[in-house]
Amino acid sequence: MGTPRLDVERYRVPAGTVVDLANWPTSDHEHSGSHKNDATRQLAELNEKLADLQNLLAAGRQHKVLVVLQGMDTSGKDSTIKHVFRTINPLGVTAINFKRPNDAEAAHDYLWRVHQRVPEAGRLTIFNRSHYEDVLVPRVHRLVPEEVWRRRYGHIADFERMLADEGTIIRKFFLHISRQEQRRRLEERLRNPRKQWKFQHGDLEERKLWDDYQLAYAEAISRTSTEQAPWYIVPADHKPYRNLVVSTVLIEALESLGMSYPRPAGDLDSITVED
Repeated sequence: MGTPRLDVERYRVPAGTVVDLANWPTSDHEHSGSHKNDATRQLAELNEKLADLQNLLAAGRQHKVLVVLQGMDTSGKDSTIKHVFRTINPLGVTAINFKRPNDAEAAHDYLWRVHQRVPEAGRLTIFNRSHYEDVLVPRVHRLVPEEVWRRRYGHIADFERMLADEGTIIRKFFLHISRQEQRRRLEERLRNPRKQWKFQHGDLEERKLWDDYQLAYAEAISRTSTEQAPWYIVPADHKPYRNLVVSTVLIEALESLGMSYPRPAGDLDSITVED
């Protein structure tokens, strides 16, 4: 008998919700503390379940899954991918990190490069940062007029609705950390030789804009969390608990599809493999 699953609906943002990130926990003490000692065992169980479901996804080739990971610097996007998807067959999953657009990408509309990377049937694709950068960075750094980034909310909602209508399961996660936890993690990167390669001086400049980013994320989530492409605001100060929440949400989404292995094209009982 497996461990009872977390109730992750408390982290889902219902469509039409006006989000104030100050009202969402970065550390769910009531639940993360009780799971701290056995989080590794629980995650191992979820890893195996997720691997089985991904195998069904690949075999059936009827559905597509898009996972969007966003969060402040050090919120753990890379680590989430490493721990949540560690047992999945690499042939069935793609992780994409959207950086600053190159010249060819910048010559097109901002969704052009994103649409090319959405999952095909039978695959699971992870966006480590995503099209949401185009309503965050331009807003915070005032790279484009407000009317430009503000109308993109509608573009993004329409884009995701089209993907969902065409069979893509979309789950979006904002990894929510506290300012104090970000400071601790940045200091760890400075001190730990194994993590110093992650440190960038630009992270400190971006940290000065913390409040601006919090407002930008809150509005982006408010305007684009829909029934078919919901946002989950995941408490991310406690890394093991963060991983359990993301894993549980994905497993429940895949289980809801009622997938099964496809039947063989012919009668296999009559076939023998000769010596």
